[in-house]
Amino acid sequence: MNFDLPADLQDYISKLDAFIISKILPLQEENIQFFDHRREPSRTQWDNGGLPTPEWEALLARARRIADDAGFYRFPLPKQYGGREGSNLWMCALRYHMASHPVYGGGVSLANDLQNEHSVVGNFPDFLMLYHWGDERQRDEFIPARLRGEFRMTFGLTEIHHGSDATHMDTKATRCKLADGSPGFSISGNKKWQTGTHSATHFLIFARTSGKSGSPRGITAFIVPRHTPGIVVQSYEYTLNMPTDHATILLDDVRVPESAVLGPVDNGLAIAQTFTHENRIRQAASSCGAAEFCVDRSVAYARDRIVFGKPLSANQAIQWPLVELSTQIEITVRLLILRTANEMDAVQRQHSGHDAAQPPWVAIERQLGHKISMCNYYANRLATQAADNAIQVHGGNGYSRHQPFEHIWRHFRRYRITEGSEEVQMRKVAGYLFGYKSTGLEGKGRGKL
Repeated sequence: MNFDLPADLQDYISKLDAFIISKILPLQEENIQFFDHRREPSRTQWDNGGLPTPEWEALLARARRIADDAGFYRFPLPKQYGGREGSNLWMCALRYHMASHPVYGGGVSLANDLQNEHSVVGNFPDFLMLYHWGDERQRDEFIPARLRGEFRMTFGLTEIHHGSDATHMDTKATRCKLADGSPGFSISGNKKWQTGTHSATHFLIFARTSGKSGSPRGITAFIVPRHTPGIVVQSYEYTLNMPTDHATILLDDVRVPESAVLGPVDNGLAIAQTFTHENRIRQAASSCGAAEFCVDRSVAYARDRIVFGKPLSANQAIQWPLVELSTQIEITVRLLILRTANEMDAVQRQHSGHDAAQPPWVAIERQLGHKISMCNYYANRLATQAADNAIQVHGGNGYSRHQPFEHIWRHFRRYRITEGSEEVQMRKVAGYLFGYKSTGLEGKGRGKL
């Protein structure tokens, strides 16, 4: 078995580094107030719901345009949309590298500021949903607008009273007649943590259209224009890491035509699976990268810091936690994340095409869902542990906002909740471990795990 990254991937990483160092980091230095101890006051409209400042968002947009012009931003997209059809292995390697880089790593730079899912190598979950589930009109209208930055859609699954238990959602959609007499749907309910609401042009709203509460069947996805009558933004939720763009919205008799439905009626939850696995393993790669960044910076600091007449690194109390973290990072990245990403690519190739027995994401969920959950929950926890240890090693300097570690901790702590909490991920692994779920590979020499 060869655990080295392919030569062409290593070459691409070198080109990406050169681009970031020559084009993105100078832009960051020109706007350093967004990245040093002043970052949250510079980024946040404290008198306007805690929303991002226009200057901050304009800087992010400028960096993305530069990356797009250089050919990096659309890397994971199909070639027909200017991408390079980047695989899961490549995307994980890139995310890990950018988050671990000693100069611009940690997931908190203009190259890769993961607090708001910004990166010079883009992540496009909304694109995937439109590409795989949209009808011809939706794809032709929304995808080019998305790539121009003119279409921005939130993801409306979580509610005020329901998070991981999405099948118990309160939001309902019933068939009705629109004002012009044409058939449509009336949607009423609520959604929470609607990231990007302040700048969204549309909401993707999941609502129950049939069936009983708790059933995965009977839920439908709707693309709803932002200013449709009946939509009220109730609040923006202040968070551990500011600024916020996470809204709670209320829907009261929001009427949309049948053409607003994305994908099949009553089977909308399948849409979420389209990108869930890719998002989770990319998050895991970024988390491991941030952990590596924290460890490397801590080792360098401990070597240079003189306490009681000798380097801080001479103390085993400093050495051993970093040894543990370094070992965990190496195991998690090499043996778990990159291997699982490679297996995802193999399953995807096997199940791609019109003649495939099931969509690739369904096959990935069945065969590798438990491994992806392992990657996600363990790596996200590891990032917060490494950031916390870095704060401890750096002492008061680590607690200070002149160092990035408290920011890294506050951001990556979120990943232990989003995309399915670590308890949900562990429950999925337990399902396979104890035989409640099957990978479909039993009897073929693979076993459950």
